[in-house]
Amino acid sequence: MSDQPASADGIRVSKLLAERGLASRREADEWIDAGWVRVNGQVAVLGQRVQPDAQIDIDPAARQQQALRVTVLLHKPIGYVSGQAEDGYQPASVLVTGDKRWKEDRAPIRWQPHHQRHLAPAGRLDIDSTGLLVLTQDGRIAKALIGDDSRIEKEYLVRVRHRHAGPLPPKQLALLQHGLELDGRQLKPAKVSWANEDQLRFVLREGRKRQIRRMCDLVGLDVLGLKRVRIGSVVLGKLPPGQWRYLGPHERF
Repeated sequence: MSDQPASADGIRVSKLLAERGLASRREADEWIDAGWVRVNGQVAVLGQRVQPDAQIDIDPAARQQQALRVTVLLHKPIGYVSGQAEDGYQPASVLVTGDKRWKEDRAPIRWQPHHQRHLAPAGRLDIDSTGLLVLTQDGRIAKALIGDDSRIEKEYLVRVRHRHAGPLPPKQLALLQHGLELDGRQLKPAKVSWANEDQLRFVLREGRKRQIRRMCDLVGLDVLGLKRVRIGSVVLGKLPPGQWRYLGPHERF
């Protein structure tokens, strides 16, 4: 289906679908191209602009296609990047193969090679960090986890060493909880507490680049190890490093 010239008025249909939480922008364009989207009773076309209150109807075929898209939970080991390959390091998605599926995965999904295609990381873990990484084909899940208005908690265990003699002063711990800036912007409040004598537990609702490592650096802490153990209500649990499982049918972020 060919694109239709759009006026400068209104909002693109694909963007409106994404804002309503119906699909990602890419999914929306695919649905429009397939003729599965109607606006005010008329078949939508790529590039079309409409008013924000437009009535949008989605063909059930689009929902069926969306339901077939998988979400994978990976225990990322050190040495892999979250997204595209860089500096000679492989993306974590290369670990999503049939032989690396966790044997205790109880999700009623049969592994298919196409499940590895178009997996996008919904959030990042830097190359030196381990733990729970979400890879998904579903744009709705990606938006929920990394969208600008996401409020989903991410929990980390962080092994640290204080650069100065003695324990970390309570004032510095309070700064980690609220009061630090990165790149000239105030950080959102965080829950930070001691898990044990050399390990902090961080619970964040944002994900700036290398945020925890930079926060620790500002209060005189060196990070010796960082593991993400929870995203929303989904936990890493006993999933072994380098292995993955499907998001279960009853799990929600």
